[in-house]
Amino acid sequence: MQNSDTFRILTVCTANICRSPVAERLLQKGLNDLHPGKFIISSAGTSALVGQPMQPLAEEIVNAYGGDPSAFAARQITQSIVRDADLVLVLTMQHRAAVLKLAPSMLKKTFSVREFSRMLDHLISYEQHEQASDVVDLWRRLPAQAAAVRQETLAETDADNDVIDPFRRSPAIYRQMEDELIPALNSIVAYARL
Repeated sequence: MQNSDTFRILTVCTANICRSPVAERLLQKGLNDLHPGKFIISSAGTSALVGQPMQPLAEEIVNAYGGDPSAFAARQITQSIVRDADLVLVLTMQHRAAVLKLAPSMLKKTFSVREFSRMLDHLISYEQHEQASDVVDLWRRLPAQAAAVRQETLAETDADNDVIDPFRRSPAIYRQMEDELIPALNSIVAYARL
């Protein structure tokens, strides 16, 4: 049962111990700073290492940007978890396909995080963003607005929609993940500042 006073965002990656937890915790931090109590961010994995904590290098990234990595436990995505979200932000387009296989009705509410950030940047640059007294009402309309500009914000390559998976890889790959993910998260938080 959704609470009409909050907007629920789900972030999705594979194991739910690197990319989607970083996105979850940093979006929660940024959106809480602007609109305390209005956003609930959670995450899940398409092949989750259920119950595992966030990877140490992912925790370091969350800490570096002022987020809280504590008390995290990976969970497997389910149809009910997806349907409970107002917006699903995936870390690759493969994750988007997995989400839509579980819940086809979420087609217009599911985006890659990098794709969604480009859409929001486009809405801002063309002053197509709405003003609203209630941030939750505004964000409930946002997925449809973003989907409407999808053709104008297409990536040059499919890889430009994805965030690299650093699991069991070098610190350099974690830095690449950070470089691909953080600007997208910043754009999403910036939109909430309007």
